[in-house]
Amino acid sequence: MKLSIIVLALGTFVPSHGFIQPSSFGTRVRHSRTSNTITCMSSTEVTPESETLQSEFPPILMELRDVAMKLHTKEQAPREGQAAASEKPKEPFVPTQADYLKFLVDSCQVYKTLEEVVDRDELTEELGRFRNTGLERTNALEQDIQWMCDKFSLERPPVGRPGQSYSDELRNMITVKEDGTKEGIPEFVCHYYNFVFAHLAGGRMIGKQMSKMLLDGETLDFYKWGDDVNDLKAKVKDEIEVLAQGWTRKERDECVGATAEAFKGGGAINGYLYGGSPH
Repeated sequence: MKLSIIVLALGTFVPSHGFIQPSSFGTRVRHSRTSNTITCMSSTEVTPESETLQSEFPPILMELRDVAMKLHTKEQAPREGQAAASEKPKEPFVPTQADYLKFLVDSCQVYKTLEEVVDRDELTEELGRFRNTGLERTNALEQDIQWMCDKFSLERPPVGRPGQSYSDELRNMITVKEDGTKEGIPEFVCHYYNFVFAHLAGGRMIGKQMSKMLLDGETLDFYKWGDDVNDLKAKVKDEIEVLAQGWTRKERDECVGATAEAFKGGGAINGYLYGGSPH
């Protein structure tokens, strides 16, 4: 196995957060021939009322993708990439089992926080749709962490600075005022989408590399979603679109504008695997 290939995969994981071409979206998008409006329908909420819902904006996942692609380098996305390429290290960083364990512990902390936020009673109307989606990873990660500790005689590390800092940010992102007004939901949805779907895309590739390098070929539960994973992904994407239908242009901009910070939060945790996070 060529270490340079592994490091390239790890180094490019941050900006390739599972964004896919709009034609692959789970949401069914119907453009009106007589106007610029777009109708987005959820596979779990297709009703006569939803058939008439109209939006003057394009699908929110399309907007998120457009911004995300600009955060790629030209090497990663020749047509759309605009980010400056980082200097490649002279010597490739080779992660250890301890590094990978720290990555898993911090990832578990972030997933736990995401799941706690969507479970908040006062956010049921907006975020209740993201409960029990099948994409939750906390339990799977806890099992993997324990397995690695037992298998390789490792001590479970405490949550590191990257995981704790990002979890704290997510936990405090949404505020509910005395009059019931809620702020920060669009921003949170951006982070939720980027983090969860990153591990469904580039994260799976990294999982395979780490399995070969460090785990004697064992596939962690973290990377096992079942045969219906594509259906689960499509349903969550649909729910994001349905939620975004009620957003103003300002709220949509808040969602899209959080992309860089979402990359930063997830990227700091990925740094355990390529020497970019404090150990």
